[in-house]
Amino acid sequence: MKYATLRQLKIFEAVARHLSFSRAAEELHLTQPAVSTQVGLLEEHAGLALFEQLGKKIYLTTAGEEMLQYSCAIIQLFHEADEAMARLKGISGGRLNISVISAGDYFFPRLLAEFTQLHDGITLNLSVHNREELLHQLKANLTDLAIMVRPPHDLDTTNEAFAPHPYIIVAAPNHPLANQHSISIDELSKQSFITREKGSDTWHSMEDGFGDQLQRLKIAMEIKSTETIKQAVIAGMGIAFLSAHTVSLELQMNKLVVLDVAGFPVMLNWYIVHRRNKRLPPVALAFKQFLLAQGAQLIEKITGIHN
Repeated sequence: MKYATLRQLKIFEAVARHLSFSRAAEELHLTQPAVSTQVGLLEEHAGLALFEQLGKKIYLTTAGEEMLQYSCAIIQLFHEADEAMARLKGISGGRLNISVISAGDYFFPRLLAEFTQLHDGITLNLSVHNREELLHQLKANLTDLAIMVRPPHDLDTTNEAFAPHPYIIVAAPNHPLANQHSISIDELSKQSFITREKGSDTWHSMEDGFGDQLQRLKIAMEIKSTETIKQAVIAGMGIAFLSAHTVSLELQMNKLVVLDVAGFPVMLNWYIVHRRNKRLPPVALAFKQFLLAQGAQLIEKITGIHN
């Protein structure tokens, strides 16, 4: 193993986490052949197969399971060394590692742009994830800060709300309910809903909003992409429960309208989350304070959504 490289370990870890060469290649911005080559080289160094294929799926071998534990430990040590160097640099010249739930990618880059205008020389490492992936980033200590709607209950984290996050029900402008007021759950239960997949942050927010009434809704489709859901609603295929921050542009362009439903919008919050014992570098501490002080006002300005 003395000739194995950190790059090979990182690529192997990504493939092991996804159990997919193609998904690992997408995450790492590499071609699939490049990923396969690096994993093959690591297997040569180990002298053992790390994956086996059964049908169309790949699985870790016993050697692969063992290699994954050591790979994660080595990657973590390098990450901690990098953090230590960044702390010595202070804010200017530091690196900000931040992970955001997918609904946040509609405005978060502009928040980062505002922050970097205040501090020169910052290197940004921004990644966007679904809830499951974001929780992995926190658990594996792969990010300094996580931006999400629903902080985890099974991790020892510090969770601070910094901005309101409204959820609304949207439809095409020509939908029969578009001009009605105080629409009841009875009326909604007659409509076809297009929703995010079960287990997603949006689905959990929908559970918060509808409570026991959720089972009355007619779920026509579950789609993993918010963009695809929006296009389906615009095409008149149904209505949707979505974060208001993800549809601000479509509302401004009158491609979607907000239905006036009794008890809505559902008001939740954006949270900034980090491991409680995490030694945040100065740049991460500065960004956290920036969000707590200015985040709500800036999100309202960026999205045009008034709470």
